[in-house]
Amino acid sequence: MTKSFDFYFDFISPYSFLAYKKLKSLYKNNEININYKPILLGGLHKLGDITAPAFNERKMKNMKNDCKLVAEKNGIEFKWNDKFPINSLYLMRGYLVVETKLKKNFFDTCFNAYWKDNVNILEEKNIEKILKDCSIEKSFFLEGIKSSIIKDELKQLTNNAFKKDIFGAPTFVVNNKIFWGQDRLDYAIDEYNFK
Repeated sequence: MTKSFDFYFDFISPYSFLAYKKLKSLYKNNEININYKPILLGGLHKLGDITAPAFNERKMKNMKNDCKLVAEKNGIEFKWNDKFPINSLYLMRGYLVVETKLKKNFFDTCFNAYWKDNVNILEEKNIEKILKDCSIEKSFFLEGIKSSIIKDELKQLTNNAFKKDIFGAPTFVVNNKIFWGQDRLDYAIDEYNFK
């Protein structure tokens, strides 16, 4: 049986971006079988009655500094986005809409635009650029994110994460063990590599 490494993420999460970049640098040849699991972080927080750090001034200040430290230590290009936080609903649905062969590029492009290039990824012209760069047809994407099937799928993924006791992003699940936060990535990798 192929081992799996579940990576729960939301584009709004800077720590998801940092964990993804670290994973990418460690495993350039896709040696880990990663299952990317999109969730709506705001929805997950609501289910768990959690106030996000973005809405606490002291936590927010620390989070900005912390992300900068993590990025510098790992050689990751990172810039705090001026438009943080945003409502990532449409882009998270979009990840589900995009064809499998284009998901990786969409994932990479959205994350880089938001957390490397300081782009407002909710502006129409910027969404159009992301879609164009990823060879995704605009009308297909816009129709897809309004689909009740896609809406229900994202809601279900978020609810399933909550039922598994996942409460934030990134979260990694390996061998049914939960590892929360980019600073637990090494532990998740150790579990994955455990014979």
